[in-house]
Amino acid sequence: MDCPACKNPLMILEFEGVEADFCDDCGGVWLDTDELALLFGDRRMAEDFLHGEVPEHIEKDRRLKCPVSDKAMLKGRTRGPAPVTYDYSARGMWLDRGELEAILRHGSPDPGGERVLGWLRGMFSAP
Repeated sequence: MDCPACKNPLMILEFEGVEADFCDDCGGVWLDTDELALLFGDRRMAEDFLHGEVPEHIEKDRRLKCPVSDKAMLKGRTRGPAPVTYDYSARGMWLDRGELEAILRHGSPDPGGERVLGWLRGMFSAP
């Protein structure tokens, strides 16, 4: 699978039984929809955390193609005091460099969010 941002091959990383695809060139991360649901415990909790309101000017930004389906992705925005805008499709979500760090820094107010943040910190934080 290739990076939707820079078109280079993605590396598969696995941590605690969940896979993420990582671009070593641009620092982006792809998480499949099923992987998000696994992290949150169910699909609805994942969707609740990930889908805050997206301002109209952001919706019109450049659209990346989904690395799985090759269709144009939509813009999403997390909830919370410091929302993060990201790209997503029915197959998963793409986090550009800096977006993952922002999610880790600000966390999630939702109950399932701490589990996800713990997993992400474990995979992407330096020991």
